[in-house]
Amino acid sequence: MGGLSDGELDVEVLGVISAGWQVERVRGPVAALHAADLPDRRVVRICEVVDAAVVLGSTQSDSLLDRDALDRSGLAAVRRRSGGGAVVLRPGDHLWVDLFVPVGDPLWEDDVELAAWWVGEWWVRVVQGGATVHRDSLSDRRAGSIACFAARGPGEVVDAAGRKLVGVSQRRTSAGARFQTLAYLRWDPGTLPGLLTDRAAAQVVAPILRDRVRAVPEGGGLLDRFLEEAPEFG
Repeated sequence: MGGLSDGELDVEVLGVISAGWQVERVRGPVAALHAADLPDRRVVRICEVVDAAVVLGSTQSDSLLDRDALDRSGLAAVRRRSGGGAVVLRPGDHLWVDLFVPVGDPLWEDDVELAAWWVGEWWVRVVQGGATVHRDSLSDRRAGSIACFAARGPGEVVDAAGRKLVGVSQRRTSAGARFQTLAYLRWDPGTLPGLLTDRAAAQVVAPILRDRVRAVPEGGGLLDRFLEEAPEFG
């Protein structure tokens, strides 16, 4: 995997599963995990963070975050290359899985809104319980531009009550696509609003994060179920 520093990431190749997906477990700082290069084949990358951070989307301004509040929280501020709103990550509070497909792969889709539907369908088979894939455009552009989990985008997964379970962001290049997927095992709705410089924005997203997002209980092993449900197509 090119571009990785031995001092930053611990990479373990676990093997190959259904339909040629190579499975990797990668452990390291949040910033280094986001900066990793795209592979040139189908890869499932299980990302395990060793630090806590607020991750800004590629187009978000640094001024979104209150630096004093950030210092008090003990969270670093980092940026990812994919779009969308901010996300708070702490070790052990989530399952973060990246999915890579190269251009020309049967799963590749030129239409950005359609491109992540198969990702959501994979997750629906994992979480079950009446979960569905959001197949429309971004549900709330203002809220979603602030906090990833405050809106529902194409390919993301919601429960039967419409609460968001799985977030999905994309990074697309001439070589392929990286779908970053995240499900919380423990959900803390209050942290991100408390870090925002714009109090009006905080008031917009706080009730959404409190009432319209739900953790996914790990139960019998969420990651094991995810790998077992790898799509057969392609």
